[in-house]
Amino acid sequence: MAELETRKLGRTEMRPKALGIGWASLSRHTDQESIEAVRTAIELGINYLDTSPAYGDSERKLGLALEGGWRDKIYLETKAGSHPQRRGYSAEDIRWSVNNSFKMLKTDYLDAVLIHDPGDIDFPLADGNGFDELLKMKDEGIIGFVGLGVRSHEFHRKAIESGKADIILTYLDYTLLDQSVGETTIPLAKKHDIGLILASVLAMNHLTGQEPKNNPRAHDMWEWCNKRGLSIRDLAMQFCLGVKMDGIVMPGPGTKKHVEEVYESATKDISPEIWHDFKAEFGVGL
Repeated sequence: MAELETRKLGRTEMRPKALGIGWASLSRHTDQESIEAVRTAIELGINYLDTSPAYGDSERKLGLALEGGWRDKIYLETKAGSHPQRRGYSAEDIRWSVNNSFKMLKTDYLDAVLIHDPGDIDFPLADGNGFDELLKMKDEGIIGFVGLGVRSHEFHRKAIESGKADIILTYLDYTLLDQSVGETTIPLAKKHDIGLILASVLAMNHLTGQEPKNNPRAHDMWEWCNKRGLSIRDLAMQFCLGVKMDGIVMPGPGTKKHVEEVYESATKDISPEIWHDFKAEFGVGL
């Protein structure tokens, strides 16, 4: 079994392990299950943890899990602008959101904060608005780095070219099912020394190893793996970890068992012969 490698995250000073975790799923589990999942991840060496006020009570549960010295072991990232009680991307909205996250996460410092899912990128990027407020907090020393978490590749481009973003989190567009971000944001991030996070790498549960019901291509891949005694989750994780980038891969497990599964998949050895045959069948692989 391979070890998780340490990665460069663009121009940031952070050096996380290649596998991070997004904790949106904590909202579906009890406090105790959430604490167990988070601490299991940290014990396995996973040290980049992501959440958002948009993910139900994920921030609160993550804050509970990080009490007692666990916070000091990891890089902690949350998002701003998408809080259900105060969605907005003005300076005031972003400051309010980050201050609320400090309370929920029981910390006075965040390693990264991302502008989250804006419907329009021009407003948060405009002078005096959301990004500038995050940069002000960066100067104040209460957050480490600033970024954007959104699916739109055009929004990625504008944020990168503005010079205001250190990190881009993209999701669903680099998986075994879709590699479109490989033609857009990945090379642009490399050119500008931007840290990249590939999220939703298991394609919203289509590639977890459970039988996918409503995606024919995912089902064909799942069936191909099953016939060979393989898990599609292993190939899905390894495929994204194999991208040449200054960044990390981020699935979203919610329980101790799911954390252990993604870690196992991320560190499993897969033979070149398997990848050769898979690529011959589906046109995608390492």
